[in-house]
Amino acid sequence: MNEIASKGQLRLSFLRWAVVTVPLVVLLGLGAGRLVQSGEDNAWYAALVRPDITPPGWLFGVAWTTLYILLGLAIAIVLHARGAKGRGVAIALFVVQLALNLVWSPLFFGAHQVTLGFWLIVAILVLAIATTFAFGRVRSLAAWLMVPYLLWLSFASILNFQFDQLNPDAETLVISRASTQVPL
Repeated sequence: MNEIASKGQLRLSFLRWAVVTVPLVVLLGLGAGRLVQSGEDNAWYAALVRPDITPPGWLFGVAWTTLYILLGLAIAIVLHARGAKGRGVAIALFVVQLALNLVWSPLFFGAHQVTLGFWLIVAILVLAIATTFAFGRVRSLAAWLMVPYLLWLSFASILNFQFDQLNPDAETLVISRASTQVPL
């Protein structure tokens, strides 16, 4: 049983991982966004003063879907790299940063915690940078697939910070419509 796998077998092994990880990451991201009404449909968010750099609402869905696909491919590459040094640490970092990522939308849009959302996104960015370096030690392609995510997180951090600066009362802003808050 000491046979070396063929290129076709290795490709199939990667595809098996990707068929699981890509939809899983996309669905988790979509689920986190749908857990609370996020974006333009959220009355609380619509009442906030928006920074000049705020992109159109449709761009967030396109960007996050693309980023979640890239993240799913990146983790599939690392999962496929059995026996690679640092693989376990890379996977653990990925899971932690993704879990925090999934908390951001309910925290920001549901609990209306703009300031805490900013600090959370900074923590996600730091962990995503660590994940990227860890992925780079396992497979360089996985690290490169993380770069658009890092860029978007950097932009999102600035955007979140500007929302916080422009809306110092955001946490206490009350909208007369049915509750847009997540029960804590």
